[in-house]
Amino acid sequence: MDFFRRARVVRLRSHHDKYLTADEDEEHVCQDRNGASRNARWAVEIVDGPAPVLRLKSCYDRYLTASNEPFLLGVTGRKVLQTVPPRLDSSVEWEPIRDGVQVKLKTRYGHFLRGNGGLPPWRNSITHDIPHRTATQDWILWDVDVVDILPSPSASPAAPYLPAEHHGASEPPNMSPKLSKMESSSSFSGSLHKVEGRTIHYTVADNDGSVDESFGESSFIFNGLSVEELTHKLEEETNLSDIIVCYRNPVNDKLCPLHLTLPPNNMTMHVVVVQASSKVAKTFPWPLAG
Repeated sequence: MDFFRRARVVRLRSHHDKYLTADEDEEHVCQDRNGASRNARWAVEIVDGPAPVLRLKSCYDRYLTASNEPFLLGVTGRKVLQTVPPRLDSSVEWEPIRDGVQVKLKTRYGHFLRGNGGLPPWRNSITHDIPHRTATQDWILWDVDVVDILPSPSASPAAPYLPAEHHGASEPPNMSPKLSKMESSSSFSGSLHKVEGRTIHYTVADNDGSVDESFGESSFIFNGLSVEELTHKLEEETNLSDIIVCYRNPVNDKLCPLHLTLPPNNMTMHVVVVQASSKVAKTFPWPLAG
């Protein structure tokens, strides 16, 4: 709770480098890369008690709520919404649990706030759940950006401010500069999340290597340095396993596995995700073919 204790307003950044965002319909929440939007700002209310918890209020004065409504029939995740309940009960209370320099937000019933990845309809959705798969364990981890801080009750010097930048976007003119991600018991400490990186545009290929148009093209900012790291990141983004990252040869339009190094200078890349078990993957030279 220490890193929320003096926070008036925060932003929460998911494992997918997107912000917890209040939808304009004033009911749903999602993930979005625009951290400068007012919809990504959440007012903090501390509820003191034997086990202190917090409430998070959106820019529409509605509380972040762990509902009992299933996100999809037949799966375990439940919807997270913005609501104004008749009374402030445990559905709007979140227990922050520190995990290194990040935080998990737990409901009173042991579920965690989760920013989902993968293909639609999971992509950019927010649920509360207990993660069971190793590949999704990090989806319940959140970076905390404090954008407005309560005055210190002590006379000690104010904690230093850090530049308010993320993905090249500046804060709105009347927003306080961003502090470091986490607050210790006496001060804010830690470094800002690294924002340099390249843009990766990707599509998912079908069994024959053609792009499945129903998935469309997606993109994300990638800070890694190797093909192996990119492969792991794309497995998280697509929620697929055992994939091969390819590029399409501009001369003959054939898919070619990416197995050397990434282009220099953070050059933007367009890649195609191919499952190793697919028919087109069998045409790749060993040992890339499954």
